[in-house]
Amino acid sequence: MAAEHGPDDQRAGYLVVDAETSAVLRRHDSRHRFRSASLVKPLIALDHLRRHGEPSDADRALLEPMLRASHDDAASELWDRGGRKEIIHRMVAEIGLTDTEPPRDQDMWGYVVLTAADMIQMYRHLRAAGEPGAYVLENLRRWTQFGADGFDQSFGIPSVAQSPEAVKQGWSGFGPGPNDPAPPDPASPRRKIPDDRVDLDRPAMHTTGLVRRDGHLLIVALCTLHPAGTDWNSAATRLTELTTTLLN
Repeated sequence: MAAEHGPDDQRAGYLVVDAETSAVLRRHDSRHRFRSASLVKPLIALDHLRRHGEPSDADRALLEPMLRASHDDAASELWDRGGRKEIIHRMVAEIGLTDTEPPRDQDMWGYVVLTAADMIQMYRHLRAAGEPGAYVLENLRRWTQFGADGFDQSFGIPSVAQSPEAVKQGWSGFGPGPNDPAPPDPASPRRKIPDDRVDLDRPAMHTTGLVRRDGHLLIVALCTLHPAGTDWNSAATRLTELTTTLLN
């Protein structure tokens, strides 16, 4: 598979940089905008920690499942508490993100607009953000193989890099997970508010994190879109193949 597109026109945007020197090792369409899916969750967590300080036990009960197992209900709770789009405005200002914007539909944190380049900047900021950043990264290091929804989130970086130092995955458009209840009427999907900035229709799958390679710490962000109807396993296989190309 070519680095940019698969044989069926998979769309990919990626950036790989050396965390210490900022040298760019791999790049393609790194400022192409994608819907975030769960990649927004570290931003939700950092914003909460910035505003509230040391997390309480109740905070940890939301933050840790959200960061480790990509728990959607926890994200929704913290998204609402933080003021929804105001979270994104605060994080854009703090981190200096250039392409990230709130979703048109404020209910849908997974439709935040972002790029691989901004994900790299987020990880760089987390590494320099003191205790809040360290807390987020430690929980991303302790990612679980299965997300709270039951999907196997070991695609991409976890399948290619041994003991990554942080992992945050994202996926959207594959239907309910094994642990999710079936929608009441699958024939009537939720109406999407149009957004000309991003593709809200094709299945999205992303892999990001911190990886050790040959004595260097790399920051990796790879975002992809797949043709309509692509199933979970096919997308995961393609994404892992592309990650292998980027890291080898």
